[in-house]
Amino acid sequence: MMRLRALLITILIVVGSCSPEKKASDPLLGHLPPNAALLIKINDFTGFKSQLKNQTFLSAIKSTGLYNAISNTCGGLDYLNIGPEALLSFYEVGKERFEFILATNQGAINFNLDDIGDKTIETLQYEGATIKHYAVGDSNFFMLEQDGKTIVSSSQLLIENIVRLKGKSQLPKQLVKLYTNADKNKTANFFFNLSEVAPLIVSQLKNKDVENVQRFADHAYLDLEASQDFLGLRGVTMASDSLPNWVNLFQGTTPLSNRTAAIAPLTANAILSFTFNDYARFATNQNDYLDRTHSLDTLFNAVEEIGVVFMPSKKAVVLNTFGTENLSGFINSNKVGTADYQGREIIQLGSTNWLSEAFNPLVNNFEAQFCTVIENAFVFGQDIETIQTLISNYASGASFDKSTTYKTALQYLANESSMLFVSTGTGIEEFLTEEFEAALAKDLKNAKLDEYSFAAQLVADDDFFHTNFFIAKIEKAKTANSVSPLFTLQLDTDLATDPQFVKNHRTNKQEIVVQDQDNFLYLISTDGKVLWKKQLEGRVQGRIHQVDLYRNGKLQLAFTTNNQFLILDRNGEIVEPFNKTYEGGNLNGLAVFDYDGRKDYRFVVTQGTKVYMYNRKGDIVNGFKYTETESPVIAPPKHFRIGKKDYLVFQLENGQLKIRHRAGQDRIKVSQKIDFSNNKVFLYKNKFSVTDKKGILYQVASNGKLTTTNFNLSADHGMFATSKTLALMNDNELSIKGKKVALELGVYTAPKIFYIYDKIYVSITDLQSQKIYLFDSQARPMANFPVFGSSPIDLADIDNDRKLELVAKNQENSLIVYNLN
Repeated sequence: MMRLRALLITILIVVGSCSPEKKASDPLLGHLPPNAALLIKINDFTGFKSQLKNQTFLSAIKSTGLYNAISNTCGGLDYLNIGPEALLSFYEVGKERFEFILATNQGAINFNLDDIGDKTIETLQYEGATIKHYAVGDSNFFMLEQDGKTIVSSSQLLIENIVRLKGKSQLPKQLVKLYTNADKNKTANFFFNLSEVAPLIVSQLKNKDVENVQRFADHAYLDLEASQDFLGLRGVTMASDSLPNWVNLFQGTTPLSNRTAAIAPLTANAILSFTFNDYARFATNQNDYLDRTHSLDTLFNAVEEIGVVFMPSKKAVVLNTFGTENLSGFINSNKVGTADYQGREIIQLGSTNWLSEAFNPLVNNFEAQFCTVIENAFVFGQDIETIQTLISNYASGASFDKSTTYKTALQYLANESSMLFVSTGTGIEEFLTEEFEAALAKDLKNAKLDEYSFAAQLVADDDFFHTNFFIAKIEKAKTANSVSPLFTLQLDTDLATDPQFVKNHRTNKQEIVVQDQDNFLYLISTDGKVLWKKQLEGRVQGRIHQVDLYRNGKLQLAFTTNNQFLILDRNGEIVEPFNKTYEGGNLNGLAVFDYDGRKDYRFVVTQGTKVYMYNRKGDIVNGFKYTETESPVIAPPKHFRIGKKDYLVFQLENGQLKIRHRAGQDRIKVSQKIDFSNNKVFLYKNKFSVTDKKGILYQVASNGKLTTTNFNLSADHGMFATSKTLALMNDNELSIKGKKVALELGVYTAPKIFYIYDKIYVSITDLQSQKIYLFDSQARPMANFPVFGSSPIDLADIDNDRKLELVAKNQENSLIVYNLN
């Protein structure tokens, strides 16, 4: 039970104590029954769902019975669209049966039942209240409107209980205080009540001792932190002074640096460490917990860490000390035999149970048969082979602190701990097999746990314990010039647009914006978290632009859909008056001009033959006269500057290339019509350059002279150009500055050129084989390319470390970000 106790303190604890009850001040909290096993305060419902949906460890355990049981209980939530804030709670309503209650503000829930055929809805009455009962497939849930709140539950009994409470629930004072002060910047805050959740835990344990579980602590408040490869809970644990709780073994002590990992062998499955700066205080706490009156044994005065090392089918205990004299004398007096191994003495002990007796409950069921001393640490084993393994690994420098498991965990841990547990996937499997029912352990054996580092940590403070629990995917060692996936992210449905990077003006880092087939627009952080999603009326046309409307450094997203011109702020809210709708739709992508770099923007929306130009206040620019074109515009117009002159370029359906002044009058007249290819106009070598469907390059100089170059390209060729670099993709041949590369036969996207840190990168994607290629300006392939992907890419240094990342479509409903080292 020792490992179980160490883990459960961090996973299943609650914030609160047996202090007097008071009425909950939070409007949502006050509507809930007081005996919740778990409260989840959801501050950002979209972000919360996204964090869990795209978390790799949770995906790995989806096939387990426990996961499916929880999923089935919460199945009704899949049919709800819920506002940003909600309170989700779980209650035991029968032996080992838990049901949920979801509370939110009235009007913040929408039901997604229109496309569901197997459903029934009925209205119930209870003590003057109206309750709606929804039966959808195998899911049942009940809805109550009360005092401006909407409450949904999977249990009719719980809903009726809420009706009787009438919003006057009495909750522990400490819980209410911590709930009120919870960090709203986290997507979710968790509040565990150990006494209430104990039956659910015990139902999965071989040892059905509920009291032992309940004695770990009273409550814990933990914030959810999750990314694709990290799942963590961080917060505080508290326990009453008047009750013998396990965490209070460390009350009044100062945590120290853990040294057990430096002695444990590299091949260990897990280490568990307990530290304290004052053995006498620990011994007093120990007597209180065990309800005994043992006198203080000065033999252990120098002990400041108790470590347990778990190896395959074996276990070692380490006592780290700041002085060996007293304990060395005791060991030698208990010696019955000795052996030498690699220059170290291994002592066989006569009395073997004293260690479990001295450090109960941290060490139990351990017979100390053999011992050696390494530095100031006494190492005990149940057989001589265990001691020999530790000695040989320590001598060769192959210790657990050098393992990828421990190094991964170290990134997320405090430097000093009262309790620290770090485990490999194998260690977790053994722990589950030893402590839990066979079904759960068997389920998780198929979850590829070896890819993860598991850790739990308690850090004693004045009257509470900082608590960390997390599961992190182990990073593979990165080599120079490597290309490795940073994360993938699955959306709710298939992608409709190519993902692109946009700047976060708060952090100066890049984020990702993309739209799905249901017209939801997503903003995604650099670690794969959905920051928000917003449903639009239509599909985004072309590229999304970033603008600084108020010239204060805060950036907005500007774009058109099929029938709208929109600008959204950092939080996805519409910036008025940029919410313009156009009857008939069929808009091109938005064009944004900033003539002098002063952020005095001109937004150009084109619809058929109509041209609308707006200023940064959203008003039509009256001085712009080219409001009606001779033929429909087929692409977003472009702005170029040559010298001190501005040129606005329009491609028309009838083959005309219109080059205009700022005010819309002709600046250059192009008499020849061009059967435009699908490529845009570029300024290449100070000439307006565009191709036709026969592969002829047309170039117009600022003096109006037109020249042509016949490249003999296919009709669906691709083109991209900068001021000095021309890239062409024709069938399976890529040309960069005239240098040609023959590729495998495929269906290639047009090339894209990126100029980053004084270096040119040219990308193309083979949509047929789903390969992304990247080349330098001399048409040389970048190392470790191609990589998997199925769309054109965007390329940027997203975290300002001067190493690039690229984003692209992955599968139909997911995107992928690669790191280029």
